[in-house]
Amino acid sequence: MKDLTRELTERFYRYIAVPSQSSSNGGTLVPSTPEQWDMAKLLQKECEEIGLVDLYLSDKCVLTGRLPAHLPAGEKKVVPSVGFCAHLDTVDVNLSPVVHAHTVENYDGGDIILNKEKCIVMTKEEHPELKSYVGQDIVVTDGTSVLGADNKAAVANIMTALHTIAEDHNFYHGDIYIAFVPDEECGLYGSKNMDFSRFPVDFAYTIDSCELGEVVYETFNAGSAVVTIHGVSAHPMSAKGVLVNPTLLAVDFVNFFDRTETPECTEGKEGYIWCQSISSNQSEAKITLNIRDHDKVKYEEKKKRIREYVEGMAFKHKRARFELDMSDTYGNINDAVTDENRKAIDYIYAAMEKLGIEPKPIAMRGGTDGSFISTKGILTPNYFTGGMNFHSPYEFLPVPSLVKSCKLTLTLISLVYGGI
Repeated sequence: MKDLTRELTERFYRYIAVPSQSSSNGGTLVPSTPEQWDMAKLLQKECEEIGLVDLYLSDKCVLTGRLPAHLPAGEKKVVPSVGFCAHLDTVDVNLSPVVHAHTVENYDGGDIILNKEKCIVMTKEEHPELKSYVGQDIVVTDGTSVLGADNKAAVANIMTALHTIAEDHNFYHGDIYIAFVPDEECGLYGSKNMDFSRFPVDFAYTIDSCELGEVVYETFNAGSAVVTIHGVSAHPMSAKGVLVNPTLLAVDFVNFFDRTETPECTEGKEGYIWCQSISSNQSEAKITLNIRDHDKVKYEEKKKRIREYVEGMAFKHKRARFELDMSDTYGNINDAVTDENRKAIDYIYAAMEKLGIEPKPIAMRGGTDGSFISTKGILTPNYFTGGMNFHSPYEFLPVPSLVKSCKLTLTLISLVYGGI
């Protein structure tokens, strides 16, 4: 296998140089930011140069395409079609959308100065995970933005793998489909707007996890709820018996929930209901809730509990009006696993064994585009980019981990052709 380091790092730097931060808008406009078009059009051009066919950039900024199968002359066996999905956007956590990255060569184990001018330092005490990467080249930010390894390390991985395969006439494979989608970070709205007739795969992969070796095929079941409370406004001089204060009703409603069943109090497979925001005025209050649980039954119970709380409040406060808008965001990938499609997961473990990578299966406290794609009958497990500290100015990418992630992609494709 050729040395992938140079191409991967060049592609990664090229992709993070394109600002493509998404913005939460509830899916009313996809993509949520125009900059994501720049990223999609760059990849469309590069995919054409590599030799992908059936390239299509939709009006929702979803780029799909296919690298045609390359089989030995006379080969008659049926090779599964495999897909790879990565997202174009980077997360908005109130940091700069523009990334200024640099590489710390042969990391010495000490503190890393991200930005001398602004005195931003990533200390080894606050980031003990750094000690695992002594002696390696590490790509870091200047402390004013996320790095964007989530998910441009995956984009660099997929594009390098496709280029490598296309150049090697001895690398046999079935059809390989790609989907580069916008707005993953703000609700998976890119994958929710995919035309799956353009992604006719037997199974697929996202590359959207962190540390070397991570394997994810368990994610949250996820939903959201917005409770709107319409009160009755009145002047204080005549408010008695008239005023219905929606702000206080919102406080009463939120206090129904268990304060230990929240993100900051749970871990592992423990679920939660997260009150993300309360906004109110004299006439109306709006409460936004996130609902998460790995267990489908417990997830549905949480939704039922919210409905019952709203109904109870409406019964008690008849002069107020309550509205509940609740919807599912994505499902647990594990719920889509069957005896027939589990081979998609088996290929990951077989590829890791072949490459000497220790698997680190985790129940992800979040979701990926694969969480939605899996609900469409295409099992889509997830594996590591190699990046660390996603959604943070202290995000970093050890280059050797990025290389191993790309080698895993190539080995997976090889195993899908050759079998395990």
